[in-house]
Amino acid sequence: MRKILVTGAAGFIGFHVCRALLVSGESVTGIDNLNPYYDVSLKKARLEILRENEKFDFIKVHLEDCKGVQKVIGDTKFDVVVHLAAQAGVRYSLDNPMAYVDTNIVGFTNILEGCRHNRVGHLVYASSSSVYGANKEMPFSEKHNVDHPISLYAATKKANELMAHTYSALFKLPTTGLRFFTVYGPWGRPDMALFKFTKAILEGESIDVFNYGDMRRDFTYIDDVVNGVIKVMSVIPEPDHKWNPLNPNPDSSFAPYRIYNIGNNNTEALLDMIEVLEGCLGKKAKKNMMPMQLGDVQETSASIEELRSDAGFEPKTPIRIGIPKFVEWYREYYKV
Repeated sequence: MRKILVTGAAGFIGFHVCRALLVSGESVTGIDNLNPYYDVSLKKARLEILRENEKFDFIKVHLEDCKGVQKVIGDTKFDVVVHLAAQAGVRYSLDNPMAYVDTNIVGFTNILEGCRHNRVGHLVYASSSSVYGANKEMPFSEKHNVDHPISLYAATKKANELMAHTYSALFKLPTTGLRFFTVYGPWGRPDMALFKFTKAILEGESIDVFNYGDMRRDFTYIDDVVNGVIKVMSVIPEPDHKWNPLNPNPDSSFAPYRIYNIGNNNTEALLDMIEVLEGCLGKKAKKNMMPMQLGDVQETSASIEELRSDAGFEPKTPIRIGIPKFVEWYREYYKV
């Protein structure tokens, strides 16, 4: 039985990762600050489920609290730290940039320092597909250049990858970054499109469809994401002795450092996603067609060959199966 720390345990992905680890018999400590970025009661409801397992321990702490984070990591010798806590959301970063600096930069530094000084065996952390920024080559590959982010959120995630590499190089801390692609499913985030669309359609309100509907996403179901995270936890990165400083490969290193995409490996049109949702709800959406928003991209598409090769990752859930599962949860949770 490993001892595992999961940050962002009350969040969408963190909750599902904790629950899967507990089911498999692991000992899990979860931390979260329960901030009001979205409905705190949803976060507390997730925690109530996790607390039903005696192998789960929860500690409320802010990532920016250096002493608090160091105490959590120092009090228990964790085999793995799964860092999923972050200030999320591309659009929110346009209005509240300091929230991203505090949580995603300062907070991540505190996690790195905690892992370094307490000899954590493996740090797995959340990056984002948003790091691909202005890149138009599809599908997105870990070998692509990611030097042109178009939102502060994306920039902080790229910074996290650079910071992790530094600690891997200097202190031999094994780190693995995971670039998540449009994760959805039961217990999802209210600020995400599927959740917002479901709520609006059921309430007879219009939905904002950006870029006049000409958008595509690699929608990835939460169970597939969790499966990928858990597989990666056991794939501890080692230095790549074939790494060439004259022709550097961005997804590996001379240090114990790796980067992987976690996506569905199948890009879908936004309007097709809405059509599937309408079928599940039995109601047509009132579409408010809008221009592209600042910081947004027209398309995302994940190459998962690296993760498939190294960890045996294979997504199994198309939107025609995943969206009905989300709708079923939504109706039950909100008693609609």
